[in-house]
Amino acid sequence: MTTIQLSPGVIDYTDTGGDGPVVVLLHGMLMDASLWDGVVASLPGYRCVVPTLPFGAHRHPMHPDADLSLPALARLVVELLDRLDLRDVTLVGNDTGGALVQLVMARGTPRVGRVVLASCDAFDNFPPGLTGKTLVSTGKLPPRLFGLFMQQMRLRPLRRMPMAFGWLTKRGDAATRRWLAPVLENQKIRRDTVRMLRAAGADKTLLTRTAPLLQTFDRPASIVWASADRVMPLRHAHQLAELLPQSRLTEVDDSYTLIPLDQPSDLARAIRELAPEPVTR
Repeated sequence: MTTIQLSPGVIDYTDTGGDGPVVVLLHGMLMDASLWDGVVASLPGYRCVVPTLPFGAHRHPMHPDADLSLPALARLVVELLDRLDLRDVTLVGNDTGGALVQLVMARGTPRVGRVVLASCDAFDNFPPGLTGKTLVSTGKLPPRLFGLFMQQMRLRPLRRMPMAFGWLTKRGDAATRRWLAPVLENQKIRRDTVRMLRAAGADKTLLTRTAPLLQTFDRPASIVWASADRVMPLRHAHQLAELLPQSRLTEVDDSYTLIPLDQPSDLARAIRELAPEPVTR
C-alpha cells in the first residue's frame, strides 16, 4: 500500500507497477481497495492502480474542510490520474465507484481511454436500492450516533440483512467485516463518512442529470452487470449500453452487485476483452 497527498487529504492506493496497460479500479461506499484483489490477481501483465477512496473504509481522515461530494471525489480521481501521469487508462467502477466513473466520463478527461461500468449506481437509482437509501438516511445522524448505529454491523446476521451487505454480495462477508473497521473504530473517519453521506443525500438527481452527457463519451465502454442484481436494476445496464456509442453489454451469472467479490474472474475477463493486450516478452 502506497500513500499520496491529494487535495482532500492523504489517500492509500495499491499499484502493481510495470509498463503494461493501465487499469484503475474504483470501489463503492464503505469499501476499500481490497474489493478488487481477486480481479487484480486475474490481470497479470496489467498495471493495476487501486485507490482507497474516502467512502468510509479509508484509514486517513480527510482535511476537515474537504469537499466529499461525489463530483469532488470524481475530481479526486482525475487528480490521481494526473499526479501519477497515467495515460490511456481503462477506468473501472463498481457500485458507487461506477457513479464516479460516469462523472469522470462527463468531464471528458483525455487520460481515460475506455471504461467499464460494473453493476453500479445510475440514472434515478441513487442512492441505490434499500442498501444505499438506508446508509444515506443513517448519515443524517450526528457522527457519534452514526457510530453507535454502525456498531451493530459487527454481527454477521445484521451485516447479511438486505439493508446492509446482504443484497450486495453472495460470498464476501469476510471482506465486508474488514471494511467496517475504520468507521467503527475511528471518530474522524466517522466524521468523514457522515459528511460524505450527507453530500450524497443532498443531490439525489446527480446521475439523472449526468446521464445525457454520457452520449458524448466517444471511446469504448463495457457494461458488466450481475443478472441477479437486486440493488442495481438490469434495465439500467441496457439503458447505459444504449446511451454509450461504443458499448458492449455482458451479464454475469451467480453474482450480486459486488461482482469483484462474487465473480472476479468473469469481471477480469471483461476488462481484458476491452483493454489493450499486455506486450509479452
